Amino acid sequence: MRMNALAEIIRSRIERDGIISFARFMELALYHPRHGYYETTASFIGKTGDFFTSVSVSALFGELLAFQFARWMEADQQATPRTSAAFQLVEAGAHDGHLAADILTWLQQHRPALFNVLDYWIVEPSERRRARQEEKLDEFAPRVRWLSEMSGPHTNSESAKVRGIIFANELLDAMPLHRLGWDASNHAWFEWGIGVEGNGFVWRRMPLSSEAESMAPQLSVELGAVLPDGFITEVCPLANRWWRNAARWLRRGRLLAIDYGLTEEELFVPHRAQGTLRAYSRHHLANDLLAQPGKQDLTAHVNFSALQKIGERMGLKTEDLSTQSLFLVPIFALAQKGDAEPGELTPERARQFQTLTHPEHLGRSFRVLVQRRD
Repeated sequence: MRMNALAEIIRSRIERDGIISFARFMELALYHPRHGYYETTASFIGKTGDFFTSVSVSALFGELLAFQFARWMEADQQATPRTSAAFQLVEAGAHDGHLAADILTWLQQHRPALFNVLDYWIVEPSERRRARQEEKLDEFAPRVRWLSEMSGPHTNSESAKVRGIIFANELLDAMPLHRLGWDASNHAWFEWGIGVEGNGFVWRRMPLSSEAESMAPQLSVELGAVLPDGFITEVCPLANRWWRNAARWLRRGRLLAIDYGLTEEELFVPHRAQGTLRAYSRHHLANDLLAQPGKQDLTAHVNFSALQKIGERMGLKTEDLSTQSLFLVPIFALAQKGDAEPGELTPERARQFQTLTHPEHLGRSFRVLVQRRD
C-alpha cells in the first residue's frame, strides 16, 4: 500500500536519523500540524467518528460534572468567606468544546451566581482546535479564555495560580508514550522503536532513551523473576509532567483526571503481556498500530498510580481514585435529591446514565483521580 503524506514525512525522518522512539512516531501521527490525526479530523468522537466518549453519550455527563464542580466551589466559598469570590475552571484538552458547553450551560441555568464569578480557561496549543472550540462556545465568550500552555501568561506568584478546578477528560491517554519490553534473560527493559521496511513501518528493538529510562518500572525481585520475556508496558513522561505542572499551578481546589486507565498493580498481569496500546478507526480496533499514521487514533491506558504519587509529592491529598461508575453514581443520587436535578429522568436519559456507569459500558473502563489542595 502506498504511504500517505504523513507516513512519507516519518519515513524520511527515519531514513535520515535512524530508528525513532514510538513516542516520536505517536507525536507525529496525532499532532503533526498539517497531517496529524487530531489536527485534520474535525469529528473523531461519536457516531461519525472513530470512538465514543462519555461526552458523546449525552449532555448528562457534563451536567453531572457541573453539579459536582458547583458543590466543591460552593463549599470553598463557605470555608473562605473573606477571600475573593472568583473561581477558575480549567479544562485541558477540550476537544471540540462540547463538554465545556454542557458544563457552562448547566451552571448558567442552575447556579447563576456562581456562573457570574467564574472564569472558564481552556488550555489548547492547537490553533485549529481552538477555532472549533471558539465557534462552539461563542455564546459564553465573556466567560471563556484560552491559554496555549498550562502556565500561559501567568507567573509563579500565588495570586496568579488557580483557585478552583483543573481537569482533563480523555487527554492523558492520547499523550505520546514510550513502549518498553522486558528482557527476562538480562532482567532489564529495552525500548521498542520504529523502523522502515518496504512501504511500511516495523517495530525495532532499541536501547532505552534517556526519557524512557528515567521512567522504566522498578520491578520487585519477585515480579522480575516471573515476568515473561517480551512483556510490554508503556510509560508516558508527558502525562506525568502534565500532572506535576497542574499540581504546581493549583493554589486551592481540585485536580481531576477522567480517562482510560489502570493502577500499577493492574498493569503488570499476565493477560496484559502486549501492553495497553491500541489504535481505533470507525469504532473498531485497528489491526496495525503503525499503519496509516494520521488516519487512526492511538491511545494507551493511563497509569493512575503514577499520577497519584506525583500529586501527593506535590502536596496534594488524594480524595478519590475509582471507576467512573463509583464516581458518578453518588453524584447522580445527590443531584436527584437536590433542587437542580440533571433534567427529568426520561427512559432515554436513564439509558444514557447506564452507558456512563454500567461496568460493561464506560463505567469500569474509565478511572477517575481527584486530588485537592486546601
